[in-house]
Amino acid sequence: MNIMVLATTSVTVIGFLCAIMLAVASKVMSVETDERVVQVRQMLPGANCGACGFAGCDAYADAVVNDDAKTSLCIPGGNNVASEISAFMGVEADVIANQVAVVFCRGDSAAMASRMEYSGIKTCSAVKQLFGGQNSCVFGCLGFGDCAAACPEDAICIEDGLARIDRRKCIGCAICVATCPNKIISMDQNVATAAVLCKNTERGAVTRRKCSAGCIACTLCVRECPEDAITMENNRAVVDQTKCTSCGKCYEVCVPKCIRFTQVPVTVTAAE
Repeated sequence: MNIMVLATTSVTVIGFLCAIMLAVASKVMSVETDERVVQVRQMLPGANCGACGFAGCDAYADAVVNDDAKTSLCIPGGNNVASEISAFMGVEADVIANQVAVVFCRGDSAAMASRMEYSGIKTCSAVKQLFGGQNSCVFGCLGFGDCAAACPEDAICIEDGLARIDRRKCIGCAICVATCPNKIISMDQNVATAAVLCKNTERGAVTRRKCSAGCIACTLCVRECPEDAITMENNRAVVDQTKCTSCGKCYEVCVPKCIRFTQVPVTVTAAE
């Protein structure tokens, strides 16, 4: 009985001493929290996407308060968040350009021919290692949805073997841009400007055989554009968005209809 009492007492004393040591350590080793960091963090949307260039919202809030980081780096938060943080920090707010992700490919299963049957790991990064993918066009969407899996807002889905983006959900974090192994996703300003949704740089006849929705480098759009906003680069048309007025001429003459608008302008009735 005495042994049991001794053991119980010893354990209690040891536990009490450990509690005291932990309490002292928590005081001695504690790091004071800057309330300004907490308040800036609460203003951020909490996507933790890294679009600001920092590890997450916590790191960005700390950088704004302690390292004078720009208050306009939160793309998902937009101008409203930038203005709120700037007002809190007492600095001038910079304007954030509203951006959305655009998939520069229209080669779905109906348009793009398949050159082999793939039965490996169902990811874009994996299939690309096998001679560039299962599709005849190695420049297009691989169709296994690495971008959709990475999107924090569930703004991307795969339909008919092609990634499609819901612009209403896209927060402009650009995670999909970094994830896509074929680099066919880019961030564009969320305005009604034309875009050539094709990355194929092969000759037009070759592109046509592989994908009916690919740019065939016919130069019709270049000749018809009244603003000289379209040029040919590496066998594909490229639109200068700073010159585009969304007149719709390029869309009207485009043979494979690979020219679409990041938003549908009033003068164009066809949707992407």
